[in-house]
Amino acid sequence: MRIGLLLTSFTFLGTAAAATESALSITRAMYVERVSDHGSSLEPAGRLREGDRVVMVMQWDADRQHGPFTLASRVPPALAYQRSGRENVEVSTDGGRRWGRLGELKIGSRLATPEDVTNLRWRIPSRDGSGMLTYSAYVR
Repeated sequence: MRIGLLLTSFTFLGTAAAATESALSITRAMYVERVSDHGSSLEPAGRLREGDRVVMVMQWDADRQHGPFTLASRVPPALAYQRSGRENVEVSTDGGRRWGRLGELKIGSRLATPEDVTNLRWRIPSRDGSGMLTYSAYVR
């Protein structure tokens, strides 16, 4: 049941951009990594199990005249963030109130770990009229 809710929550995932709807189109997809004797492959996510590694893909198409924007995404609670496909990711561990980079952001006196991440955001320059970014996580 929890995994079904995960898939439903991803459909309505809080992906947002600081842009008008008409100037920006965003599509999202979730894939699961399957490992076999023949290597690994990515398959569209269907039924997920605890420990599965998933890859979230967000693609955008923006009006080139629009200018830079910020793409943000909530990490569903059933997932533990691992890493982003882009190095310029900023993370939050408190639902988006404070932002920073892993290795710098603290929770109390300790450094935040990838598993603490609740939200992600990327600043997209205006020259990127369309593009794709990914992040990986595993099912808790």
